[in-house]
Amino acid sequence: MSHDFTSIDRTPDHPVDPTVDPTIDPAIDPAFVFDFRTYDEVGEGQRWSTWLSVEPLCRGPEPRPDWLVTSQAAVDTELGVLKTGKEADAFLLERAVPGSPPPDEGGLGESVVMVAKRYRGEEHRDFHRSSAYTAGRKVRNTRDNRAMAKKSAHGRAVAAGQWAWAEWQALVRCHELGLAVPYPVQIDGTELLMEWITVEGEDGVETAPRLAQVRPDRPLLASYFEQVREFLAELARNGMVHGDLSAYNILAAGDRLVVIDLPQTLDLVGNPSGPDFLLRDCTNVCTWFRARGLEVDEQELFGDLMVHAF
Repeated sequence: MSHDFTSIDRTPDHPVDPTVDPTIDPAIDPAFVFDFRTYDEVGEGQRWSTWLSVEPLCRGPEPRPDWLVTSQAAVDTELGVLKTGKEADAFLLERAVPGSPPPDEGGLGESVVMVAKRYRGEEHRDFHRSSAYTAGRKVRNTRDNRAMAKKSAHGRAVAAGQWAWAEWQALVRCHELGLAVPYPVQIDGTELLMEWITVEGEDGVETAPRLAQVRPDRPLLASYFEQVREFLAELARNGMVHGDLSAYNILAAGDRLVVIDLPQTLDLVGNPSGPDFLLRDCTNVCTWFRARGLEVDEQELFGDLMVHAF
């Protein structure tokens, strides 16, 4: 059982009166008796931080950002749905140490809002061409392989966990390469916690819009395309393909683009369809930029990227 020792007072000036509590042996010195209260229970929509309950390899890569809250005393609070998708839903979740004053009041500011992406079981998801994405991926446990083939309850759970783990690995790898992706905080089963990408809005901080929602001027449009080109080139140099890149899974955080939704990231060489998916990524992004007046060609971009890859 866990205890909140902030409520303990061990000093002789505040002893526990044995005449008030009949369970206390009067032969015990009151100075060495103290009260405590348990703090196992939290409010509705809350839980204790899961940071220390996951394996070390399931926590974000170092060096870790200053905003990351790792205190065991932190509480996770659900703030609501951010987005629903075909294979996963995204929620906003605050991780904060109760009673921790903000920095402007002399505290450490131990509070952060993150995105909690939770993958659904196979029976509740609709991932198009999933077999093409997973070509070359292996599940070492033969029992899990059989369960997935039979689409049993266990197999569906394994499959959902595989997609979450695939995105986790892709985020960690991209972060290590210095690419613009949300910082991966931790993974716990089918739940992936990551950085919340924001912009300043009229009512304060809000989620950065998708690239498809913005109308950048010509210089910014050109800058955006170069960022996308460099992102794809760095992936190709490391034998990776996003696999589903479009203006709908790129966030526009001011003049900076951040790529999201990476569970289908695949091996450019090891997957037989790797080049096809790369060409599709090129076509998707070039079509969007061309529709906004930027003269770009997907075949030219694809050729440049393939040079980087080999």
